[in-house]
Amino acid sequence: MYRNQNSVEIRSRDFWVKVVEMLQQNWALIDDDTDSKQCTVYFVDDLSRVFDRLPFKDFAEAEAALARNGFDRFADSSSLQEFLVPPEPPFVKGWYPSGGIYSSGQYWISGGMSVARRKRKPST
Repeated sequence: MYRNQNSVEIRSRDFWVKVVEMLQQNWALIDDDTDSKQCTVYFVDDLSRVFDRLPFKDFAEAEAALARNGFDRFADSSSLQEFLVPPEPPFVKGWYPSGGIYSSGQYWISGGMSVARRKRKPST
């Protein structure tokens, strides 16, 4: 079977979503690693392009991190389901103009403090 070199295989369809601004949202899917008990969160735009990813030790850690960072589980929100439609496979490699916005820590809170916040020191 022919496989596109730009395709990203994601088995999960249990979407998480973060509304970033009007008419823009970021989607996330948690997929397990078949070789270990770890998992990866894939971040997907509305056009099914995977623009970032983050590894986690397990699903519970990934779900807690998504919730901490303003993502909601799509299946749990009837109000989001009224006006949003998740992206459809096939998923392909994409990019974000400013790089890995979540994996860089620029817009990601890990364990209570984002990387960007840790870099800033209060002035004295």
